[in-house]
Amino acid sequence: MRTARVERKTKESEVLVELNIDGTGTTSISTGEPFFDHMLEQLGKHSGFDITVKTVGDISVDSHHSVEDTSLALGQAIKEALGDKAGIRRFGDALVPLDEVLVQVAVDLSGRPYLVHHQPQIVELIGTFDTTLGKHIWESIVAQAQIALHVRVLEGSNAHHVLEAQFKAVARALKDAVSLDKQVKGIPSTKGTL
Repeated sequence: MRTARVERKTKESEVLVELNIDGTGTTSISTGEPFFDHMLEQLGKHSGFDITVKTVGDISVDSHHSVEDTSLALGQAIKEALGDKAGIRRFGDALVPLDEVLVQVAVDLSGRPYLVHHQPQIVELIGTFDTTLGKHIWESIVAQAQIALHVRVLEGSNAHHVLEAQFKAVARALKDAVSLDKQVKGIPSTKGTL
């Protein structure tokens, strides 16, 4: 089982992330930001990852620190759970619709953090969630997981759908990339390391 447990403590938040890449999509999420919880549930469900997140942060200021620190811890957990990445497919992609929204995602578990992110202008708040954090979530995960991630919203304008479709598409691409392939012998790189 490819698993990880990450604890992150700062003056702004305390985060616990438990991850099982070879899970069944079971989630238990509590960040203090309901919309973010909903998005992380989508990530777990559609990737097949079991994800537990317990975050206590300075939500009275706003949700930025809690969302950022949770995303950093989740990225670290992905990296740790993958280990040396022997036998994985490495690459994954997905094209996911959600009503009027269409999102395209590609991921490379390369060991090199890089994000390309394109989405239309959307309203600034969904409930209490600051939608400008959407891109920052991916930046934080990418930085710690050390992956290359391309996210493009091809169609759509409803803020909830725009963000939710991104989480579902990233989940599907990750599910593909982390899957074990019997034809892959060792590390899937001519460098011998990822």
